[in-house]
Amino acid sequence: MFPKIPLDRWVESVISWFNTYFAFLFDFFSFIISGIVGGFTFLFHAFPALIVIVLLTLLAYYFGRWRLALFAVLGLLLILNLGYWDPTMDTLALVLTSALISIILGLPLGIWCARNRSVRSTLTPMLDFMQTMPAFVYLIPAVTFFGLGVVPGVIASVIFSIPPTIRLTNLGILQVPDDLVEAADAFGSTPAQKLFKVQFPLALPTILAGINQTIMLSLSMVVIASMIGAQGVGADVYRAVTQLKTGQGFEAGLAVVVLAILLDRLTQNLIVGKKRKGKTSFPLKMPLVIAAVVAFCIVAIFIGIGKKAPVSTSAFVGDQVGYSIIGIDPGSGLMNATEKAIKAYNLTSWKLIEGSSTAMTIALDRAYQEGKPIIVTGWSPHWMFAKYDLKYLADPKNVFGGDEEIHTIARLHLQADQPSAYQFLDNFQWKPADMEQVMAKTQEGQKPEEAASQWVETNPDKVNAWVSGIPKVEGKRLKLAYVAWDSEIASTHVVKYVLESKLGYQVDMLQVEAGPMWAGIASGDADAMVAGWLPTTHQDYDEKFKGKFEDLGPNLIGTKLGLVVPTYMNITSIEELVK
Repeated sequence: MFPKIPLDRWVESVISWFNTYFAFLFDFFSFIISGIVGGFTFLFHAFPALIVIVLLTLLAYYFGRWRLALFAVLGLLLILNLGYWDPTMDTLALVLTSALISIILGLPLGIWCARNRSVRSTLTPMLDFMQTMPAFVYLIPAVTFFGLGVVPGVIASVIFSIPPTIRLTNLGILQVPDDLVEAADAFGSTPAQKLFKVQFPLALPTILAGINQTIMLSLSMVVIASMIGAQGVGADVYRAVTQLKTGQGFEAGLAVVVLAILLDRLTQNLIVGKKRKGKTSFPLKMPLVIAAVVAFCIVAIFIGIGKKAPVSTSAFVGDQVGYSIIGIDPGSGLMNATEKAIKAYNLTSWKLIEGSSTAMTIALDRAYQEGKPIIVTGWSPHWMFAKYDLKYLADPKNVFGGDEEIHTIARLHLQADQPSAYQFLDNFQWKPADMEQVMAKTQEGQKPEEAASQWVETNPDKVNAWVSGIPKVEGKRLKLAYVAWDSEIASTHVVKYVLESKLGYQVDMLQVEAGPMWAGIASGDADAMVAGWLPTTHQDYDEKFKGKFEDLGPNLIGTKLGLVVPTYMNITSIEELVK
């Protein structure tokens, strides 16, 4: 058996090298992109919602006649009524920025591909890679290079959505009939004249189709981008998913649908050129449309860049971190506790950035490596306390409560159906130091299965105490649900290995969000979990599904929640965040 190619370490090394030597370039791009998004956002929020609805309805009437105008006014009024107007405008700003960058980069690249076979042969596999790679993968380097917020969301959206513009620009130009190209050559046209007077106009419908697909793909990224702090209606969808709020999820999803249909129909009507009878033909209006779009974008860019705050030299920590606290998954107990802390300590100027635990640790790593101040929501046990010198901020008002416990939760009737598994799960208990050993191995690059098996084999006394006197079974199946936090990955893999190697079970693991994890146990779709953080983190789920599961008690005692900062920051208490 050949040894595994360390591709993951190579990729991490390359990313680390880029982040070290090209940080100034990433900061420049971040400044420009955040300025563009900020400009669009400012313009969309500068006017009352009804004024924006009227303008968009007139635009829809011009390009799509009365049916599209009717849909626009009804759909936008529905968004306003449901209370999603502001996040929808934030999403529109993100989509337009992503589409603008994709068009600026994609059109020249598509033209280059059409004119140069070598370039086309080089870019084609790259475009294949960009379109087939799962979109979530782009979030990791985007956060590493650009931090949390809307900028990495735009970057990930551009990578995911630019291929159609490049491909269809190339295709449209290549499909121009050869006889027309030869006729242009015969009349002595220069390459530029041939491109802009013959090939580009004839290829325009195909190019606009590519732009349409680029806009739709950008919009499809809004929910994914919300995992790394990009605000907008996608964050509302993600929050509803994690909290199992079906109604709110439907409302937010409906806002995305209305925006998607409106953008799709507008761009499609650009392609087919539908116009009301008696109007001047669209091609004659094209310069005016282009000029209006360019002027709008220029104004938005200058407004956004002008509104960018300069780098703060203040000694106050709030100014240094932009009054931002880097959070994790929306709806989690830790996020709820942090929101309560913001209110309890009157931190009215502060904002809690929603994202994910992975995005939080990436942002922490980036700030720590550069020696910059940062405040994150944290919990222990967690490998970040072993990798970095961190400290909890004191919580004089005890908003985050005392120590947490991680409980083992089983579905009803598991004891009768799977007595051996039930007894083991009831016996399972370990200490934070044990969990940290497994997490540390995983963080160093080991697979969770390998780290768990090594820990089990090197701690026979503890494992034997868990399984002593429990009869083995032959191939019975068991489903364990878990949330993809490092602590839960460690504990669930340890439990899985013991059940399989010591008791003879075949264990299926279901990785889900916290809300679906609890719902799965309550409905019987999963048999058990060892990831119930109580009494704070999963309090809402515990109360919601009360009576539909069995709590076997804590499997780990001594966890902690709170706000965490690097030790090099000169701050010790949450009270010091008040200016």
